[in-house]
Amino acid sequence: MKDVTNKYVTLRYALAEAVLSVGKKAHSAFRSNRSPKGEIVNIARAAAIMAVKGTSNLIPYCHPIPIDHADISFKSADRKIVIRCSVKAVAKTGVEMEALTGASVAALTVYDMLKPLKDKIEISEIKLLEKRGGRSDFETTLKGRTAAILIPSDSVIKRKQKDTVGPFIFNRLKGLSPKKVLKPLIVPNDRFIIEEKLREWCAKGIDLVITSGGTGIGPKDKTTIATREVIERGLPGISEGLRCHGAMRTPYAMLSCGTAGICGRTLIINLPGSPIAVSEYLEVLAPILSHVFDMMKGRRH
Repeated sequence: MKDVTNKYVTLRYALAEAVLSVGKKAHSAFRSNRSPKGEIVNIARAAAIMAVKGTSNLIPYCHPIPIDHADISFKSADRKIVIRCSVKAVAKTGVEMEALTGASVAALTVYDMLKPLKDKIEISEIKLLEKRGGRSDFETTLKGRTAAILIPSDSVIKRKQKDTVGPFIFNRLKGLSPKKVLKPLIVPNDRFIIEEKLREWCAKGIDLVITSGGTGIGPKDKTTIATREVIERGLPGISEGLRCHGAMRTPYAMLSCGTAGICGRTLIINLPGSPIAVSEYLEVLAPILSHVFDMMKGRRH
């Protein structure tokens, strides 16, 4: 199965449709909701809902998803029976397979209920009509934006440790198509040096500054202290969201003091020094970055 560990949870929605073409006798039976096997619609609806909930047991690479809502509708005209299945879930992956499975099983159940009539019955179409949720709903781009990366680390400065996080952030930001990303800058764990560099980048109008490291509660962790001196308007929702995301993976994430905020036209975000945490948090941040800059310009949600 595909690894979705780092994906963020969003509201997912999908709508699928199945169409049956039937003969006159079968169409009449469906319209009356009676067949030799009994009532048609409620049995098909129940089968579809069971199928939606059991999709991961039928299709090997589908992730099990806690379904929040499923709805099955039936319409008939011109000897066609149109079945629609809509599914909602707050989850890491989409629900299009659940919707398609529900529509398919509903169609198969209708077929089974009508087949004793020995009339024409053909499942002519099964398709996805709509899907929403996840990354595709958000503009994950830094197009036209500039970015800088600050890595406060005494151990890297003293060559006791190699910086692996800076290049990772650099490549991740480059993947968002920015105008320019400055090479990662390594500085000592010194509050005033960190603050000075942040102010310098803000004065130059850098759009996004990502820091990594120095967000803990140790005596050398100065990044958050320096950042709070620089930002003019805090964005606590960003840091709270990151901590919440991290705490679902390790309780140690609750010990992060990282902050986020705006100075002039610059967005500053503190990330931990852990490469794993940085990878997870950048995945969470990607969908909101473009929107943050739009909001800073006064645009609406």
